[in-house]
Amino acid sequence: MSDGMFRTASGLRSGYDPDEVDDFFEHARAVYEQGPAGALAAKDVRGVAFDVVRGGYVTAAVDAALDRLEAAFVARSRAEFVAENGQQAWLAKLGEQARTLYGRLGRPDGDRFAPPEGRHQGYEPADVDALCHRLVAYFDKGAPLSAAEVRAATFRSRKGHNAYGEAAVDAFFARAVEVLLGVE
Repeated sequence: MSDGMFRTASGLRSGYDPDEVDDFFEHARAVYEQGPAGALAAKDVRGVAFDVVRGGYVTAAVDAALDRLEAAFVARSRAEFVAENGQQAWLAKLGEQARTLYGRLGRPDGDRFAPPEGRHQGYEPADVDALCHRLVAYFDKGAPLSAAEVRAATFRSRKGHNAYGEAAVDAFFARAVEVLLGVE
């Protein structure tokens, strides 16, 4: 049973399953504090999902804690990498990760991602393209942009062949967050 790590949703509202959330955070804390270092990584934190139940934990609070936990794992990974390989090697690694994003960023608006398959829901291309423009400005001109801003971005829904498929867009921006966290 949950020990109340987060505030619960009130009334008939739903939130994340408290037991699942508590178990994950307890495991993450143990791995972070006692290792082994590779047992849990930032991408594992980013990819975790919890069931939604009535009276569960408030999702915004858990999501914010996951963001902080992901940042902590990235910081630890960076510190370990720099200790072993040096700061220049870390910057080179980040530069290489950033270059992998440029293939899509260089495509024209409306053509950056494939449409959703079948009749699946997708994202409004103009919304996604606007965030891509912000990434280009960050990389090319040093315009301000944080991992939190990319994480918090929302896109309007759109169906049909003029939409962008959600999975590819989500994966792309997850990689962008990883690069931004590596710099922050």
